[in-house]
Amino acid sequence: MTQESGTGKVERLLTICRHLEPVPTAVAHPCEASALSGAIEAAHQGLIVPILVGPRAKIEATAKSAQVDLSGFEIVDVPHSNAAAAKAVELVREARAELLMKGSLHTDELIAAVVARDGGLRTGRRISHIFIMDVPAYHKVLFVTDGAINIAPTLEDKVDICQNAIDLLASLHIDKPKVAILAAVEFVTSKMPSTIDAAALCKMAERGQIAGGILDGPLAFDNAISKEAAETKGIRSAVAGDPDILLAPDLEAGNILAKQLAFLANADSAGLVMGARVPIILTSRADSVRSRIASCAVAMLEAHAQRRKAARHLSG
Repeated sequence: MTQESGTGKVERLLTICRHLEPVPTAVAHPCEASALSGAIEAAHQGLIVPILVGPRAKIEATAKSAQVDLSGFEIVDVPHSNAAAAKAVELVREARAELLMKGSLHTDELIAAVVARDGGLRTGRRISHIFIMDVPAYHKVLFVTDGAINIAPTLEDKVDICQNAIDLLASLHIDKPKVAILAAVEFVTSKMPSTIDAAALCKMAERGQIAGGILDGPLAFDNAISKEAAETKGIRSAVAGDPDILLAPDLEAGNILAKQLAFLANADSAGLVMGARVPIILTSRADSVRSRIASCAVAMLEAHAQRRKAARHLSG
């Protein structure tokens, strides 16, 4: 995937994915129409091989109501959503699934199973969420992080949040992505701790503590997204006007920004959680089937990138 102008970025993703093998995916509690339809449609698109984990009767009733054919799809019967989250994580640990997908359960239920000390999917990296936004008015895909997992991230959390996003873009073959570290202002002040974090992150990137990206910040949103706005304020930046990644100061800012882009700028979106042992497709219950398919496409590309890394590690 390269960063291109124009619309239809989701369709280009799907074109890339057609040449790849679908990835086994544990779908936790797909007991609502769009959650179930999204998983099944992603299977028909050749993106995933869903393993539906939840109460069989509910899943089958949802399929009947939504006119979804479940023929040929595996259902793992468990009594409720908590059990579905735990079983889906177990399927990943058993290597029966390479992706984890949220169905109609609450995000907290799924993430609790993911981060459980016994039987979870923890790594040394903090997990974080990335919105992948196709904004018609912007010249390439925007990645907004973190708007769903880390409520008030520390500086150390932001290092992982930033690195997770950079690593995802590397899997999408976007080299040296530009990261705009957002704040309310473009100068460093002790009155706004997020500006100090931004300056520290830039220095950490210079020292190699964050690798693979080009960072700048603090940048107010207008200075990050518009080169003209940055130049008006005398900001000389390789990132201003051309960011790939917008790193939000906290969850509330990231969540509001992503939803503004979706509802006011008609952006299509996808969502992925990075930092666990496998990518996690984390969508909202309000997301459309198209959004869920886009999320599956991004997750599929990340899963194949992880396969290649594992193969290189074994051969080395």
